[in-house]
Amino acid sequence: MITALKSRERGSTRIGWLDSRHTFSFGDYHDPAHMGFRALRVINEDRVLPGQGFGTHGHRDMEIISYVLEGALEHKDSLGTGSVLRPGDVQRMSAGTGVRHSEFNGSKTEPVHFLQIWIIPEKQGLPASYEEKHFEPGDLAGRFRAIVSPGGKDGSLDVHQDASMYAAVLAPGQPTTFELRPGRHAWVQVARGALSVNGTVLKPGDGAAVSEETRLDFVASEPAEVLLFDLA
Repeated sequence: MITALKSRERGSTRIGWLDSRHTFSFGDYHDPAHMGFRALRVINEDRVLPGQGFGTHGHRDMEIISYVLEGALEHKDSLGTGSVLRPGDVQRMSAGTGVRHSEFNGSKTEPVHFLQIWIIPEKQGLPASYEEKHFEPGDLAGRFRAIVSPGGKDGSLDVHQDASMYAAVLAPGQPTTFELRPGRHAWVQVARGALSVNGTVLKPGDGAAVSEETRLDFVASEPAEVLLFDLA
C-alpha cells in the first residue's frame, strides 16, 4: 500500500528570511493525521535567505539530520563542532542528553535550500554526538545509497534507531528497484524532479508512506533526487 502526501498538502512557516514546508506536524503547524511515520518525526524543507538562519537553540533526545540541496549551511554547536555544509554533505546530530546549536546560511549572497529530518531515537538519554560525511554525485547515481543507518553500515552515518536513510539520483527513464524486507515500512520523499513508485506519481516536495510492500520500482520522468527511509 502506497499513500501519497502531495507537496501542497504540507504545512508551512513563512517569515521574512525563512520559507519552510512541513511534511509532518511541526511548530505552530499541527495536523493529527500527520504526526510522523513510524520513527520518522520531521521532514522540513527549508529555504533560508543569505546571511540569515536559526539562532542558537536547544534539543534533547532526537536524531537530527541535515541534507543540503543548494547553497551553504553553516553549523555550530555546544559540542564544539563548526562546519559549512554544501550539496552532497549530510550531517547527523544526536541531541541525546542535550545540545545547543545554530544553523545559518553561510553565504551573504545566495540562498540555502536543505532538508531537516528528525528521527526518534531508540532510547532517551544517549550521549550527544555529531557526525558528517560527503557523498559524491556518483555515489548516488542510479541506485539507492545508504547515507544514514544503524551502526553506520557501508560508510554511512550512524543513527540510534532501526531506521536507514537512502538517497538516489535518477536519470529520466532509468528504472531502479528497492527491496524491503517483509514487515518493514518506508517513506519516500522527492527532493527534486519527478518519478513514479509502483505507478504512483510523485513530484518535488511530495512524499509517500509505504506499508505491506516488498518491492518498490522507481522510474524518473525527469532528473530526480529522492530520499527513502527504511523503517521498522
